[in-house]
Formats: sequence, structure tokens, C-alpha cells
Amino acid sequence: MTTKLAYQIRSVINYDELSFNPDEPEPLPDGMYQYPILQEILHILDCHIVSLYPSEEVFRSSNTFICYNPADLNVRVGPDFYAAFGVDALAIESRKLYLPWEAGKPPDFALEVGSESTARQDITFKRRLYAEIGIAEYWRFDRTGGDFYGQPLAGDLLENGVYQPVALTSEPDGVLKGYSPALRLSLCWQEGMLKFYKQETGQYLRTLVEAEAERQRAEADRERAETAWERERAARERAEARLRELEEELRRRPGQS
Repeated sequence: MTTKLAYQIRSVINYDELSFNPDEPEPLPDGMYQYPILQEILHILDCHIVSLYPSEEVFRSSNTFICYNPADLNVRVGPDFYAAFGVDALAIESRKLYLPWEAGKPPDFALEVGSESTARQDITFKRRLYAEIGIAEYWRFDRTGGDFYGQPLAGDLLENGVYQPVALTSEPDGVLKGYSPALRLSLCWQEGMLKFYKQETGQYLRTLVEAEAERQRAEADRERAETAWERERAARERAEARLRELEEELRRRPGQS
């Protein structure tokens, strides 16, 4: 259980003086390639994270900005996905920017999705910068299996201000797996997909496709149950109607009162 840090506003943000509009995040350089992957990741992680923390104590975002120079808010970086736990999420949202010196801490987790135009920056500049900012975990996912990052999956944990690589294991089924303390999950590369494995249950978190399939099964089960109930009700009404008819016939017979 986390203890929510108090948000401390330290300055007035003049949004008109910013060189960017925080209400309109900059488009992803390879959006057509990255967006479907991020949509899947965001759905899975959002469902998982809100099961661990009260929603008001966890800030998670995609394609918004972390400002890391208090003297110049135009100095910024936008991870594909990042999250901070034990913070005042509503206060951060109201500021429209993630300001570590106001939130009380840097984000705990950052993830980049490899693409042709961002790969070099992700493994050089951003890796150094995220360590300087103090982001506790930095992960990189390469759907191609290594064309962008040189490896399918990579994770770093911050130790004494320096990133140390996460040890990855290769499972018999070909799944590459590494554990994230921040998420309490293992990140897994499997046939070009980023999956998340929960050790406590021994299961992968559901993908969008799996969640939709389960929703459809539940809906079909509900409809079948309703249909069965309607048939049972109709049969009961017919039986009750027939019983009334028999009772009426008996009353009409001679000698019956």
C-alpha cells in the first residue's frame, strides 16, 4: 500500500508562454505503427494498475510531457507510456504537465515502443535522460524482435543513479521474460507481442482481443440465461392457464359446487 505524496504547487505556469500546447500532445513520429501497440498496452496496464492502487494515487499517461528543468518548462520529454505511484493524480492532471518537483517524485516506470524514427534516441539520449530524471524503471519493446533496439525486450532498474539491465529469461516456449518490481509483473516478448505475466496467478493479463472475447461470451451467456428464463416463464404460464381451465371444467360438471 502506498502513501500518497502531497502535491506542492511551487510556481504559476503561464501556458501561453510555452512553445507547445499541453492540451494537444505532439503526434507520434511513427503513429500508424506505434498507436495500435500502445492502445493494447495502455488497456492492459490500466486495468492492472487500478487493481493495485486507488485511482487517485496513481498517475499514468501516454504521449504527455515530463518537464525536468524547473527554470524552463519547455525542456520536456514524452515517454510512450509512464506511471507514478503514490502521487496526487488529480493534481498532476490539473497542471497538464508532470513536474517531479511538485509531484514529490519522478515517475516510477517508463516504456518506449521501438520504431524506425525513435529507436536511436530511445537507447541513447532517453536512457541517459530518464536516469538523470530519476525514473526507477525504463523498458523498451521492439515488436520486430530486434531491428530497432538490437533486442526484442530490454529493461533497466535505477541503482545509485545508474541504470542496470534487468536479467531476462528465455522460456522453453520462446517467450522472453523480465520482471518489473514497479508493476509487479513480468514483461514478456512473445511472437512480436508485449504480454504481461502475473506470477501470483500464473497467467498472462488479458489482451484487448481476449477481453472482448470474454465480454462477448458473457453477453451470450446472459442472453441464453434470459432466453431460458423466458421459456421457463412461458411454460409456467401455460401450465397455470391449463390448470385454471381444468378447475373451471370441474366446477361446470353436474354435482360440482
